[in-house]
Amino acid sequence: MSLPTSVSQTFRAIDVIRKKRDGMELSRDEIEGLVNAYTKGEIPDYQVSAWLMAVVLRGMTRPETTALTDAMLRSGEVLDLSSLPGRKVDKHSTGGVGDKTSLVLAPLAAAAGIAVPMISGRGLGHTGGTLDKLEAIPGFNVNLSVAEFRRVLATCGCAMIGQTAEIAPADRKLYALRDVTGTVESPYLICASIMSKKLAEGIDALVLDVKTGSGAFMKSEKDAAFLAELMVETGERMGKQVVALITDMDQPLGKMIGNALEVVEVVEVLRGHGPADLRELCLELAGWMLHLGGVSKTVAEGKQQSAKLISSGKALETFRRMIELQGGDPRVIEDAQRLPQAQHTMPVASTGAGYIASIQCEQIGTACVILGGGRERKEDSVDPAVGIVLHKKVGDRVAAGEPLATIYYNAEARAARARQLIEASCQIANVPPAEKRPLVHRVIGGSK
Repeated sequence: MSLPTSVSQTFRAIDVIRKKRDGMELSRDEIEGLVNAYTKGEIPDYQVSAWLMAVVLRGMTRPETTALTDAMLRSGEVLDLSSLPGRKVDKHSTGGVGDKTSLVLAPLAAAAGIAVPMISGRGLGHTGGTLDKLEAIPGFNVNLSVAEFRRVLATCGCAMIGQTAEIAPADRKLYALRDVTGTVESPYLICASIMSKKLAEGIDALVLDVKTGSGAFMKSEKDAAFLAELMVETGERMGKQVVALITDMDQPLGKMIGNALEVVEVVEVLRGHGPADLRELCLELAGWMLHLGGVSKTVAEGKQQSAKLISSGKALETFRRMIELQGGDPRVIEDAQRLPQAQHTMPVASTGAGYIASIQCEQIGTACVILGGGRERKEDSVDPAVGIVLHKKVGDRVAAGEPLATIYYNAEARAARARQLIEASCQIANVPPAEKRPLVHRVIGGSK
């Protein structure tokens, strides 16, 4: 998008940096000018780094956040999916451990008649990534062109790919700079990064799963709620229906952590089985997707419809079809042995008896990364076969010597380090926890 002549002739990055440094509100033209000039390579990294730090220290107003999101959104292609019937709805999670809900929700909502154009990310740090899980399926291609993305979406109702060069290129450049300048954590910059990519998909509505707890990026519920409110308001200012669920990440979601293992658990849920917490959250999020997608009058009705789509096998069949259309081996649905397999397993036994009082969720995620199931740097390769299966969750009774978890590994030294972390992460008490933390803490937005 070319700059208006009046802006391009008068825009100076130093003026925008000083104004934000001094805590003043930037205009839409100033933000648009900065984003466009940086995307085109007309201003250097060091000036944008200074501006990013000023945002971290001074914050942004709601209009500024919306203007930044819009400028990043329009720095590239905004998909027009109006030719596809029905409403287009996506879901985004802020990241956690064992969070494989996207792989359940995309085919589940598509089976209900909603178009789900999902552009996802890779794991970084202790959190897993949707693209890494999908690539554990032999042959699955997450690098579709926009034309191929449309074709898959039109054929089976859902498609799951990574960010393309055409989608929000400003975010790609800004995120790389934030990653090395200590400016990742700003809720305003997080909001603009997430929402610019999601709204570029051409969606009508968005369901946000904002994690809070020991395994989340937003450890405190206050911080998670602030980010959720910011994203909901930004989306609504841009004419979209948005709801955010603040959900628990004080322990891993489900029992399996690791890319191929999580695909196995996704298939279990789509068969009507799987861990209760994962099933419950998937149905809650699906209820909102169906409600915002206009196929159910209420969220409760959407949950009921979703449960029926699982029990009938329609959701699983949609997942199979998407795998096939994106080049993957659909036989993994019936035969989990076709997924990458770890060479060895190792039990992690409890050193005491009692009840699981807490699990340091981030440590479990880090243990999976140590095994090779995640990346500490973007360029690291991932071993899809390794991971952890939990046998105990918070509140469960455990006997001395009873397995807390099983490690799936390919390297002995890595397994030994992971085992130490897992042992240290599980706290055992003489009595069960006084109360069970709810899976969904609160809901923000969704009334529009």
